[in-house]
Amino acid sequence: MAAAADPVGSGLVASLAQPGGNITGLSLILPELGGKRLELLREVLPRVARVAFLAHGGNPAHRLFVKEAQDAAKGFKIRIQPLVIGGPEEFEGAFSAMIKERAGALVVQPQFVIVPEHLRRIVDLATRNRLPTVSDFMEFADAGGLMSYGPPALDPIRRAAVFVDKILKGTKPTDIPVEQPMRFELVINLKTAKHLGLTIPQWTLMKADKVIK
Repeated sequence: MAAAADPVGSGLVASLAQPGGNITGLSLILPELGGKRLELLREVLPRVARVAFLAHGGNPAHRLFVKEAQDAAKGFKIRIQPLVIGGPEEFEGAFSAMIKERAGALVVQPQFVIVPEHLRRIVDLATRNRLPTVSDFMEFADAGGLMSYGPPALDPIRRAAVFVDKILKGTKPTDIPVEQPMRFELVINLKTAKHLGLTIPQWTLMKADKVIK
């Protein structure tokens, strides 16, 4: 596996240190970044009290994504509004629910970001509804999302070659611990911020690996 979000919770491996079967590789540990995403939103939106979370019900990892966000939100005194949908045909309804409940921002599970047409649709709806958004991959901010924070999308794909090499040379998958990303990048889209009428604090911009102007 090259980019599993929750390999333990999904039942692919027994643990990261000891996979215990015929599968190993890389975990993106993206759900555990829930606290960092909320921290970034709080820096940009100091008064945000309610954050919507768009999750993909067909992906077993969505439960951990939502739980991690809810747990992290307690420390920021933010309420999470989970919106678990089955597919893109439910995007419109999900955004209507966000606006109805007056969500101040939106976190998007990366399952939607990796499909270009879904990504464009979400960004379009967020822009139309003037809703600040954050997700995990640079492609999200490049497409018009306000921010992205997570490991570079291609890093685990490249690193997977190391696992392939070890296995082809005779090492059993059960003896190769699952790796987690070591590098993360923050991308901020200032064009989107301007459209939303937001001023990104200087200390937040200083942390960014890329700023889209």
